[in-house]
Amino acid sequence: MEHPWGMKGVVMPGGRLTQQERQQIAVGLADSLPYAEIARRLDRPTSTITREVMRNGGPTGYRADLAHRATQQRTHRRTQAAPRGSQAPPQPYGRDAEAVHEYEETLTTVFMTSGLPKMMARVLGCLYTTDTGSLTASELAQRLQVSPASVSKAITFLESLDLVRRKRDERRRERYVVDDDLWYQSMIRSARANDQVVEAARQGVAILGPGTPAATRLENVARFLDFVSESITRAAEQGREVLYTRTETTSDGTAEPSSDHGPTAVSMAAEDSIS
Repeated sequence: MEHPWGMKGVVMPGGRLTQQERQQIAVGLADSLPYAEIARRLDRPTSTITREVMRNGGPTGYRADLAHRATQQRTHRRTQAAPRGSQAPPQPYGRDAEAVHEYEETLTTVFMTSGLPKMMARVLGCLYTTDTGSLTASELAQRLQVSPASVSKAITFLESLDLVRRKRDERRRERYVVDDDLWYQSMIRSARANDQVVEAARQGVAILGPGTPAATRLENVARFLDFVSESITRAAEQGREVLYTRTETTSDGTAEPSSDHGPTAVSMAAEDSIS
């Protein structure tokens, strides 16, 4: 019997995954192959394989037949939900609407693999692919086709991680915002969490007795995390000052790079920080 990886004529780069491709993904997962290797063998982007696996049970629960059936059902539901003759809303800057949708799914999958629950990842992906970087609860619910309660729960979770912030617009509506500074805040939050572990570890050293095996283990933890936290804080401070390209909202609600922080300023500041 021929091994599934030896099948010919079943790969369709750029199109939807076929059932045979899904069977090959299942074989690759069973062989403990990384996503990148499975993607290479199928001539697909790694993000396509990652998204396929994560939305269909994960690496330990993926089944080709169930994944294929679920995809068919999702496609059928979208077709029924879309009014006849309707088209995807036009994208600014001449973007391909389908490509934007596919990328939003890819970004959502990346957020999920980093540890975010699915709905939180979807909300964050939606916000980051919006030029203004902000949406209301009703706009998010409409774009994601979910309930306002689901959006509210996701926002509360993301806000607790400093990944989203709230603001009021000129109509006093609450908007949920993602911007450059949020990643800085998230990194600082991570460093502070490490600091708490460092403090607890050093308390343990005093209690267990310096030089004992358990105390030495805790001291190594404290030293390592202390070094990492200091490095994270320093890098976050430098990154906020050096690397960001500022954006400004235009009259039509889109965002464009600001002219007062161009590539020349970035490269010069980067060279200064290195020296």
